[in-house]
Amino acid sequence: DKMAILPIDAAIQANLRETTTRVLASLTPREERVLRMRFGIGMNTDHTLEEVGQQFSVTRERIRQIEAKALRKLKHPSRSRKLRSFLDS
Repeated sequence: DKMAILPIDAAIQANLRETTTRVLASLTPREERVLRMRFGIGMNTDHTLEEVGQQFSVTRERIRQIEAKALRKLKHPSRSRKLRSFLDS
């Protein structure tokens, strides 16, 4: 079956999911929730800056700032190294 996932691919996906969860957990709870909502991580859909802002009772500009800061943190070698191996393979 062409649609079946190979066991190795399933293991890689599970490992990626687990690593992503750990890396996001290294952020502040607010930053983690903003990124999860903006990118739809662990959700059915992603959300706009406006939608996330309403959840936090702040402006979309403030959400953009929180998102930018969180993404800068994720780009730091101490965190990005954990995810880079998934891109290289």
